[in-house]
Amino acid sequence: MEIKLIETEEEYNQAIARIDLLFDAPKGSKEAKELDLLVLIVNKYEDENYPIDEPDPIEYIKIRMEEMGLKAADLVQYMGNKGNVSKVLNRKRGLSIEMIRNLNKGLGFPLDVLISEHALAS
Repeated sequence: MEIKLIETEEEYNQAIARIDLLFDAPKGSKEAKELDLLVLIVNKYEDENYPIDEPDPIEYIKIRMEEMGLKAADLVQYMGNKGNVSKVLNRKRGLSIEMIRNLNKGLGFPLDVLISEHALAS
């Protein structure tokens, strides 16, 4: 397969099919090098044509809570009290600077996600 930038959906599908064929190529082989290049090219095409929006901060917190097995009570130490946790998770209140810092420092949540805008319930 000629390796070049992907410009069409057909080329994308061909590259995916080739990746499937090469998936178990022995490390260091010519096929493994081709696989590495194809993955990079496919990732570039997907980033440009199928972007995935980051979740808003509240959705991110909920996703991470589920992944980490956390309950709302576990966030009290980062948000001040149960009322704050409930209000934030139910979109009745925004995150404060202190909450953002605490969630970043304590749980490793990325600042760029936490500081992004998010809608509150009306």
